[in-house]
Amino acid sequence: MRFDIITLFPELFAPFLAIGVTRRAYAGGQVDVRLWNPRDQAEGNYRRVDDRPFGGGPGMVMMAEPLARCLAAIRAERGEDVASQAPVVLFSPIGEPLNHGAVERWSASAGAVLLCGRYEGIDQRFIDTHVNVQISLGDFVLSGGEIAAMALLDAVARLQPGVLNDEGSHQLDSFNPALDGLLDCPHYTRPEEWAGQQVPAPLMSGHHAQIERWRRDQRLAITARHRPDLIDAARQAGLLGKADEAVLAKLA
Repeated sequence: MRFDIITLFPELFAPFLAIGVTRRAYAGGQVDVRLWNPRDQAEGNYRRVDDRPFGGGPGMVMMAEPLARCLAAIRAERGEDVASQAPVVLFSPIGEPLNHGAVERWSASAGAVLLCGRYEGIDQRFIDTHVNVQISLGDFVLSGGEIAAMALLDAVARLQPGVLNDEGSHQLDSFNPALDGLLDCPHYTRPEEWAGQQVPAPLMSGHHAQIERWRRDQRLAITARHRPDLIDAARQAGLLGKADEAVLAKLA
C-alpha cells in the first residue's frame, strides 16, 4: 500500500519512519510512504502557501492552489486515472473518530493521500473539491495533521504481516475482534514480587484454562469500569457467555 502525505513539515516524519518495530513496514515497502511539501508547488520568491482569511479573524488559511498542484503531482506520479484515484484524507475535528475497525479497513486498502492541515485550516473550496474522507483522533485540536497522520500510519503498519515479532500479538490488543472488542487485561513480568506486590496467582499456575479465564475476567472488569459501551456492544452481538455475565453481575 502507498500513502502520500501532503505536509509543510516533512522533516517531522524522518525519525518516525526509521525508529521502532513499525520501521520494518516502511523499510520493507509494505507501507510505502512518500512526502510532499506544497511549498514546492507554490509561486513567488517566498513560496507562499497561506493567506489571511476573508471576513477577518485570527490566523492564516492554507491556500487551495498550492495544494491542488501538489495533489496533481501525486496523481501524476501514481499514474492514476479518474476511476482508480486514491482517496484524499483530511485530519479534522469534524471527521469520524479513528477506531480499530477503521484501522483494519485502511490496513487492507491500497493506501491514500493524507492531507495535513496547518494554521487556521484549509480553504474550504479545496476540501469540497478534493477531500473524500475526514478523520479525527478525538475531541481536541492539534497544531497540524502530522501527528494524526503518524497515528494512522503506525496503527496500519503494525497490522502488516511480519512487522511485529509475534504474528498474533495484535490480535490480543484492545478493541480487537479476537477479544470480542473488549479492552486488554493487565500484563506482568519478572520479578514475581515487586514493591510488595505479587503477580496474580492464576498467572503462576501453569494451568492454561485457568489463566485464560482470569484474563477474560480481567478484560470484562476493566471494560465494564472504563468503557461500558463496549460491554453493551459485545452483549448485543451475542459475544458474552453465561460465565461472562456472571462476572459482570458480581461487578454491578
